[in-house]
Amino acid sequence: MKNILWSIMLSIVLCAYASAQTSTLKMKVLSESNSEPLIGATIYSAQIEKGSVTDLDGMATINEIPSGTYDFIISFLGFESVQKSIKIPYTEVLVIKLKEGESLEEIVLQSNRSTRTFKRIPTRIEFIGGEELGEKNAMNATNISMVLRESTGIQMQQTSLSSGNSNIRIQGLDGRYTQLLRDGFPLYGGFSSGLSIMQIPPLDIKQFEIIKGSSSTLYGGGAIAGLVNIISKTPEEEPDLDIMLTQTHALGTTANVFYSKRNNKFGVSLYGSGYYQKEYDPEDDGFSNLPRTKSVSINPKIFYYPSEETTVWFGVNGTYDDRIGGDTNGIENNDNNLYTEENISKRISTQAIYTIKIDSLKSLNIKNSFAYFNRNLTVPSLNFKGNQFNSFTEISYDKKGVRSDWILGANLYTVDFDEESSTLDRDQSDITAGLFINNIFDITENWIIETGFRADYAKDWGFFPLPKISLLFKTNNSFSSRIGGGLGYKIPDIFTEEAEFINFNNVLAIDKDVLDVERSYGVNLDFNYETYLTDEIEFSINQLFYTTVIYDGLLLIDTTTGFFEFENAQDDIVSKGAETNIKFAYKDFRWFLNYAFIDTRLNYLNGNPQKPLTARHNAGSVVMYENKKWRIGYETYYTGKQLLTNGTETTDFISMGLLGMRNFSWGTIFVNFENFTDRRQSRFSPLVLPPTNDPTFTEIYAPTDGFIFSAGIIIKPFG
Repeated sequence: MKNILWSIMLSIVLCAYASAQTSTLKMKVLSESNSEPLIGATIYSAQIEKGSVTDLDGMATINEIPSGTYDFIISFLGFESVQKSIKIPYTEVLVIKLKEGESLEEIVLQSNRSTRTFKRIPTRIEFIGGEELGEKNAMNATNISMVLRESTGIQMQQTSLSSGNSNIRIQGLDGRYTQLLRDGFPLYGGFSSGLSIMQIPPLDIKQFEIIKGSSSTLYGGGAIAGLVNIISKTPEEEPDLDIMLTQTHALGTTANVFYSKRNNKFGVSLYGSGYYQKEYDPEDDGFSNLPRTKSVSINPKIFYYPSEETTVWFGVNGTYDDRIGGDTNGIENNDNNLYTEENISKRISTQAIYTIKIDSLKSLNIKNSFAYFNRNLTVPSLNFKGNQFNSFTEISYDKKGVRSDWILGANLYTVDFDEESSTLDRDQSDITAGLFINNIFDITENWIIETGFRADYAKDWGFFPLPKISLLFKTNNSFSSRIGGGLGYKIPDIFTEEAEFINFNNVLAIDKDVLDVERSYGVNLDFNYETYLTDEIEFSINQLFYTTVIYDGLLLIDTTTGFFEFENAQDDIVSKGAETNIKFAYKDFRWFLNYAFIDTRLNYLNGNPQKPLTARHNAGSVVMYENKKWRIGYETYYTGKQLLTNGTETTDFISMGLLGMRNFSWGTIFVNFENFTDRRQSRFSPLVLPPTNDPTFTEIYAPTDGFIFSAGIIIKPFG
């Protein structure tokens, strides 16, 4: 018995001794190209569930590793990951050098507020940048509508023939449900939303990031259908100067200039744009399809880098825009007896960001913006004029870990609309304060989950809890899938597409005592697969399914008193559908195919009809040839049948475009044949109904300007 007790005690001692045999691993991670330390590189072993992140010297330390042999994965943004088997104990400092990775891996998205690469984010984010953005700029140098209109599942809904006002519709939902951001700032909502798309030139834009489905957890109310975040270019050490001149056969002239440069402590970027369009009447019916437009924009920014850990920048954006459309004789002769619609708008906004890296893992960000927008809308016997002031302030704290990234913050958003010269008392002021937290966690190498929660309090409207969750599964080869969902809300205001269509005439104010906030929930599921069919043919496909449900939707009702008032829908608005994107690449050729099925139902109406001006079927094909000298693109887009508000079914149509670009050492020349088959609505049904001095404008469901030929030049003195 005594021998047995001694054996047990000896075993316990040996086990304790063995468990105490742990070691420390020190590793230094460098760039292979220049042996510079990589700050924030991740080292992790799933076998022991231990890891670390490199410091300012590229050093990482992992303590208390049991003796044995383990596989460690060393990874860093924009570099190829390395897997290395290491026998512990390892007494020396292990030096690892990483190669720079493929360009796709270097894409960093800002809309989810993380520093992760495109393939490691559970939230589905669509990216438009680089060459594709350059092509769209050549197609339309005036504004960003072309970039968005040709994205799968996005419709640019024109609300006025005379002014050209347009709204972004994502997955069949009205423009007010999409949040438009500039570098994360909400500058374009409310009163300015109908004109915003037409007043944002594209030359100083680095990339677009589009999230479809509820995105309210990180960005607050208004992102029920999704958000579009426009990311601006920032200065690099090499100077950048782009001069872009474009002329259309419809007598539209655009000049854009962008310059940026950074030195050790300071950087600057300057963007200027001028646009003139003569009134354009392609069907010669006496009414303009493009308004006479004079527009000027300027956007200077100053960047300050007091240390490697701190960045401060401040920018000012100013726009003056005067557009007048309607009877061409009335425009030409300034005749008030003929119908014209004039929009004069002025916009000025400031943006400021302060970012400090507390260490290689943690950072603090402070943002602030002020925006002023003035608009004067004049039609015969009606003048709608007002001012809108917006302010946005946010503070957020980011922490990056080996397996988990955290973001938490708070923000304050104010909107104040003051109408001038009206007896309807449509002034509105809203204040919203919010707290948010978001986490991305690597469950395993193949499973990543993102969770978030926002709590908003809106004065006069109440409290809104907004949770979200997304899950990413990715294999080690070519397949990945994402599923996610969340809640959203939208505070009512008078600036809806229906009110814009009637120029806000006799539209009554928002009654906060009667109306409820619009709320939503939504789910997205997508599958992505990419591979090489042969050694030279690359193939990828992305399949998305989605559902968004809006309850207490805001409706504009025609009363029997001659006024229009808002009320909440008695049943839901349900948008369901699917999007398919396919890509083939062979040497210098690329072929993109897309299809969108959009089924948006108005359940508050008898029979649950399809939402008006929403095509159930949309498809597109883009063939691109590109090398160092040439870029040639041929596009074909199909738009299916739509319903008008009165139940009439429209015709479907196909539009085509052709782009040619020739690159030189000093820049690029280009020509674009947009909609060269001249598909326009006037070929199917009238746009304007008589009498001409008091016309009725029909709903817009197809292009109104038809074929537009443009040619231009981009001069790049610094290559």
